[in-house]
Amino acid sequence: MNNFALKVFKNRSYSPIPFLILMLVFQQATPASLIAGFAVALLGEFFRFWGVAYAGSETRRTGEVGATYLVVSGAFAHLRNPLYLGNMLMYLGIGIMSYSLFPYLQIIALAFFMWQYYVIINEEEGFLVQKYGKAYEEYRAAVPKLIPSLKAYPNPGIEQPSFNPKAGLKSEMRTLQAFAFIILIVIVRYALS
Repeated sequence: MNNFALKVFKNRSYSPIPFLILMLVFQQATPASLIAGFAVALLGEFFRFWGVAYAGSETRRTGEVGATYLVVSGAFAHLRNPLYLGNMLMYLGIGIMSYSLFPYLQIIALAFFMWQYYVIINEEEGFLVQKYGKAYEEYRAAVPKLIPSLKAYPNPGIEQPSFNPKAGLKSEMRTLQAFAFIILIVIVRYALS
């Protein structure tokens, strides 16, 4: 992994903070924005949880890219990066909820996260090609990067981790806590305005 991509990868958990602060400071929430934004954010959490329930806590890596399995089941059968799609939908949903500097802040944030994940995904895919070779190349050719396909990838016999919602929930707990905290702040600020 090159140094720049490694820095982007290691700091991916902190990059939303400036956007979240701006969303809270310039909040202009309405009942419609709260409902629509929450629905978008919830869809994002759905993709994250579905992915984490298969991939497990490895999705929390911060040091280097790695993978015990080439996961092609569950959400990964429909798109290669369900957690990154989930993150973008969650950030967008919170942005819609807050209605801050709408739609400019949301567009800038979405563009930033698309760039960030482009850098990260390129590095992760390089690792996966090196580790899994042809199996990953075939998967990458058949499954979209960030836009889900209705058609699931037919696993050609690649060993998979089992679907484990309990472990997924445990791994996702920090994300759920942060999500609930930010949403609570948005709702309280709306109620007090």
